[in-house]
Amino acid sequence: MRVLVVEDEPRIAQDIAAALAAAGAVVDIVGDGEEAWFKGDTEDYALVVLDLGLPHLDGLAVLKRWRRNGRHMPVLVLTARGTWAERVEGIDAGADDYLPKPFQMEELVARFRALIRRSAGIGAAVIEAGPLTVDPREMRVSVGGVPVALSPLEYRLVAYLALQKGRVVPAHELIGQLYGDDDAREANALEALVMRLRRKLGADIIETRRGFGYLVADPKPPDTSLPEAGS
Repeated sequence: MRVLVVEDEPRIAQDIAAALAAAGAVVDIVGDGEEAWFKGDTEDYALVVLDLGLPHLDGLAVLKRWRRNGRHMPVLVLTARGTWAERVEGIDAGADDYLPKPFQMEELVARFRALIRRSAGIGAAVIEAGPLTVDPREMRVSVGGVPVALSPLEYRLVAYLALQKGRVVPAHELIGQLYGDDDAREANALEALVMRLRRKLGADIIETRRGFGYLVADPKPPDTSLPEAGS
């Protein structure tokens, strides 16, 4: 999935980007508030990591603009401002989580995974959809309990579809989440990627809905409850 890191300290931004990339994200970096507002308002991100102390436009103002414009992506706020009142202000402005500086990179990555799951309505740490299991912490995929070796790009596709299980995901949305600004984005490349995954996972894990997109089904367990008396 695609993540926007908004941080004006280049070293910190690169460290965050490297940690999130290692966790399976495609990361864009911007260093000032005006550019951050534009990117977040015009691109679809699965998550934004937002520093509040930004040049040109304060991070809190950026966040408020996004929310006013109906941008609902999860936002993890980073800031050196440590008082509880400032944290409340950030959350009231629309932040989904808050991490004061300095922080451990492992905690940031854990919060990233939790926010991504929460935004998809998934509470469990491991995502299951029928025989498919995706473990975001270990970045492992298995089918019927059998581990499947995937490339980073293949993993990103399966993980995103698993997070969206039960929903048909349009091709343009998948392409936007799989590739960064500098990568080629072509529907033919996505189709070829899905074909490779079907050979590895099995033909039935990823369904194609012609003209609509791709789906990982969310089979519901059978209803084993006993009928009420008199019914």
